[in-house]
Amino acid sequence: MKRRLVLFLTVVLAGMLLLTGCGDSGNANDSKESSGKDDNTFKVGLEAGYAPFNWTQNGDKNGGVKIDGAAEYAGGYDVEIAKRIAEGLGKELVIVKTEWDGLVPALTSGKIDAIIAGMSPTAERKKTIDFTDNYYKSDLVMVVKKGGKYENAKKLADFNGAKITAQLNTFHYSVIGQITGVQKQPAMDNFPAMRVALESGVIDGYVSERPEGVSASSANDNFVMVEFEDGFETSDDDTAIAVGIAKNSDLTKKINEILAGISEEERQEIMDNAIKNQPAAK
Repeated sequence: MKRRLVLFLTVVLAGMLLLTGCGDSGNANDSKESSGKDDNTFKVGLEAGYAPFNWTQNGDKNGGVKIDGAAEYAGGYDVEIAKRIAEGLGKELVIVKTEWDGLVPALTSGKIDAIIAGMSPTAERKKTIDFTDNYYKSDLVMVVKKGGKYENAKKLADFNGAKITAQLNTFHYSVIGQITGVQKQPAMDNFPAMRVALESGVIDGYVSERPEGVSASSANDNFVMVEFEDGFETSDDDTAIAVGIAKNSDLTKKINEILAGISEEERQEIMDNAIKNQPAAK
């Protein structure tokens, strides 16, 4: 009986020591995580598919930044703005390539620290996330085929009967209904898909912002950008671009201070360079 009791107590003691060891290890890990092993990084979400705001490229040419978990790099206006913000925050920039529909969920879940993706601070989005001050502002245009029926259009009425689309879950798509008699097509996931649809004749045009329109017509000689004399009715927030931040984040004030230090002239220079440096259409 004594031997059994001693054996039992030995097993219990060993178990307690094992649990204590696991507990210490777990606390150490928790402490490491709570101390913020990634505090030194500024994780930015973007599509890397909306030139000239952002795109995917091979290599770090023209200041490209490696995409987290991928062999490719991201470049464009948004990436350059993200660099300046990360530098101002004293953090390492990490680009997290994310589908458009996944950007807000990625932000609210903490997967990324900010959305810098040519995103407009619409009233609907403001219900879920906060936005910084604007870092770009642009008008809406239509991208169409060169030499086609709509190349010389000047007003919305000229697109009566046209097959028009825009990106899914953007205000670009919501304004199409302002065109009388338009054949509103299903929204598309991204701009590369819309360019392919336009090239193949599936659509007659797509709504975009001026920088993307300039980018599309520069990258493909078959495209032309239509700027309107009588255009879409939009709000200031619709045509502005801002950084998306989690609700009540301390980052908002800090980023606004950094953005205030980037002059309008420098912003335009960054955009001009982005348009010039965009990858050629494939």
